[in-house]
Amino acid sequence: MTDDRDDRPSPDALLAEAQREGRGHLKIFLGAAPGVGKTYAMLEAAHERVREGIDVVAGIVEHHGRRETEALLKGLEVLPPRMTEYRGKSFREMDLDALLTRRPRIALVDELAHTNIPGSRHVKRWQDVEELLAASIDVYSTLNIQHLESINDIVEQISGVKVRETLPDAVLATADEIELIDLPPQDLIKRLEEGKVYVPEQAKRAVHSFFSPGNLTALRELALRHAAERVDRQMVDYMRAHAIPGPWPARERVLVCIDEKVDADRLVRVAKRAAERRGAAWVAVTVETSHAHTLSEADIDRIDAAMRLAAQLGGETTTLQGDDVADTVLNYARERNCTQIVVGRARKAGWFGRLGKSVTERLIERSGDFNVLVVGGEDEEKSRAAAAASPTSAGWRLWLGYLFALAATAAATGLGFLIDLWLPIANISVAYLLAVMIVAMKSGLRAGILASVWSFLAFNFFFTEPRRTFAITDTQNILTVVFFLIAAVIISNMAARLRAQVRTTRESVRRTTNLYDFGRKITAAATLDDVLWAVVHHVAATIHGKSLVLMPGEQGLAIAAGYPPEDQIDDKSAGAADWAWNHGQLAGRGSATLPVADWLFLPLKTGRGPVGVLGVQMMEDADMPSPAQLRLLETLADQAAVAIERTTLAADIETARVATERERLRAALLSSLSHDLRTPLVSIMGAAGTMLSYDESLDHASRRDLAQTIQDEAERLNRFVQNLLDMTKLGSGALKPRVDWVDLRDVATAAVKRTERLARRHSIRVEIAPEMPLLCLDAVLMEQVFFNLLDNACKYAPAGTPIKVWAMRTAEHIAIEVADQGPGIPPEDREKVFDMFYRVQAADSQTAGTGLGLAICRGIIEAHGGTIKAEPGLHGAGTCIIIHLPLPPDLGLTAKEHA
Repeated sequence: MTDDRDDRPSPDALLAEAQREGRGHLKIFLGAAPGVGKTYAMLEAAHERVREGIDVVAGIVEHHGRRETEALLKGLEVLPPRMTEYRGKSFREMDLDALLTRRPRIALVDELAHTNIPGSRHVKRWQDVEELLAASIDVYSTLNIQHLESINDIVEQISGVKVRETLPDAVLATADEIELIDLPPQDLIKRLEEGKVYVPEQAKRAVHSFFSPGNLTALRELALRHAAERVDRQMVDYMRAHAIPGPWPARERVLVCIDEKVDADRLVRVAKRAAERRGAAWVAVTVETSHAHTLSEADIDRIDAAMRLAAQLGGETTTLQGDDVADTVLNYARERNCTQIVVGRARKAGWFGRLGKSVTERLIERSGDFNVLVVGGEDEEKSRAAAAASPTSAGWRLWLGYLFALAATAAATGLGFLIDLWLPIANISVAYLLAVMIVAMKSGLRAGILASVWSFLAFNFFFTEPRRTFAITDTQNILTVVFFLIAAVIISNMAARLRAQVRTTRESVRRTTNLYDFGRKITAAATLDDVLWAVVHHVAATIHGKSLVLMPGEQGLAIAAGYPPEDQIDDKSAGAADWAWNHGQLAGRGSATLPVADWLFLPLKTGRGPVGVLGVQMMEDADMPSPAQLRLLETLADQAAVAIERTTLAADIETARVATERERLRAALLSSLSHDLRTPLVSIMGAAGTMLSYDESLDHASRRDLAQTIQDEAERLNRFVQNLLDMTKLGSGALKPRVDWVDLRDVATAAVKRTERLARRHSIRVEIAPEMPLLCLDAVLMEQVFFNLLDNACKYAPAGTPIKVWAMRTAEHIAIEVADQGPGIPPEDREKVFDMFYRVQAADSQTAGTGLGLAICRGIIEAHGGTIKAEPGLHGAGTCIIIHLPLPPDLGLTAKEHA
């Protein structure tokens, strides 16, 4: 059976092609050494593009005084350089902003590995090129092979020169086109002697050092091999993207084990090259053991630097926990399905290390199916010299542990003399074992073993017969001392393991607690301000420094919250924040982008995109967070982004709800206008047209009926318009009650009189208790309330049924009811009928209504401090509108007494 998947393009290859769309095209002119003609070839290619009518601008070209190269600049547009002051001198740098503003089709950027002057936006020129490519600008650039990071150590081994300016291999790997500029070593040396590369004095020194025939041949081989590997990778990518069948190898993975040795960077580079040749993924690991506390600051910095280099070269990094380094690494390699393990040369440090096998030897013994690549490092003399040159590399904490072991042994010996006065000799060993256990738990395994040996010697010298000598005559004492030594070593080892586990557990608990507390805080925060305050406060407490959050506004990024409170940041920090926001990458102090800024900025981004920027400022003695702190900050930033997005989503949902409600009201208003305006207009037009057409044939009664129809419908229109105006005033808060002392009976009577025409088929009864006091109301508005309620009752109640208006004073409020015997309101609609333009469906099919009357009633009643609701009528028939108004301040006067 054939596998159909072989006919499909590789998703990874298709994704890589999709990511290149919209980006600029990068062409690199690659050479083996300075002077082979890379810049010359780049300028010649630029002239060809100009002749083809393509817009080409020279962003920065370093001709180094070479006349042939300088002559090729004629005929090309050269962008003026940006002059930068540094330590009292002026330096030429490429003006990145001017080049982005100019936006040529092709930009010429010489010396891709160049390091920018401090104060520039980016540390390296290749980062400037990345920004140009992201802006869809094609770039031509030049590069020497010795500047690649992964072969930096090989170049140093070949030439004896440490190349300081390097760039990640990923930059060359992402180039769309590479043109190899090759020149035989003898021709290059001839050009050097003729002064076409350097000035004569520099040329003489170069010929005897870097530019020797052997060095140039080796560098040329590196350049040719790298170009060939690049072509091979391009062919494989093309075949995968276009589903061309081929012998695809199984996916491999390389693991490199990093420790504090001085050649850690070398291991990383070797692993990178090994993975690249196999087309494999690779991961760098370091193992924290129980004696990690004995590492010096230089050792820790060396490990961190190697791990950062691995991440920079495109590898995955992780930190493992365990005392047996070999087993820990092998178990992880099995979990990740690694095929090759890269380790350093078997080297035993100190006389303790010589007691057993090295990590490398144990890895080789237990490797099984794994391929183990052992990398040769620096010789022992060089390692000792490096250790002697660094005062911290001796491990002063380790020596303190040894001193503590000696002191603990002395204390146990003193206690042994006291025990020897009353108890048998076997009990003295307990004191020594206790001392060994304490030393191992406090200072680690090495100090614990040393304490075991010293305790063994002290126990033998002071307490076994014959005393004050190391000789042992009693066979029983020999067994006691031997078993004591074995027990002491075992206890020290177990205590050291326990100590390591406790340290690891504490660190894990600390990180977990930190994340839990942060998650609890931002989950409990209801508003955006609460979330931002929780974020900045927690982050500042975590790093023992300052933190702030910037979010986009009308004028760009602005400080939304800070702890301690911050109102503004300097221009350099603001530029770093903008960069982090626009590119979704780390920027600012200690990073590769705008490192001169005072703040380090992390983008806050989610699946929907960026939501803000988190800024942190460490204490004065720290340039940037440690790798562990940075990982924790990135986790906190991810959680903060999700929390901010949650509040933003809540605001978006509310906005959408308001928009939906607005659209519903607009549709209801249009429906009401089309129905409630058209109906009376049709009646008015029909009556008026009849009077005009049949004026002579109409008798007086007919004309009066038609005129009455016109008046009724015109009043209906007037009521509708007045309701709209009242609702508008209520919504804007412009309708304010003008209260005065009024008699509720007068208000109700006036409303009944207004509804005489509407209530021709109904009888309205008004029952107001005689003891009703004068009320402090707006008489006009309350009359409108009664009118609207009576209007509704007349519309929906059957003809001939009574409508009752009832009011009385209770102990808590003034109660008013308007009841009819209509069809009633369904329970689910009794609250909705007070919304604007809401009409019960059954009622809509029977009688026209605007849906504003009850909404206006509620607005007026609530403006008076009262409430209104709809309930079923007596015995469940009809509708009863119940109004409660607050009691007036003076209950002593009734309406009659006031009169």
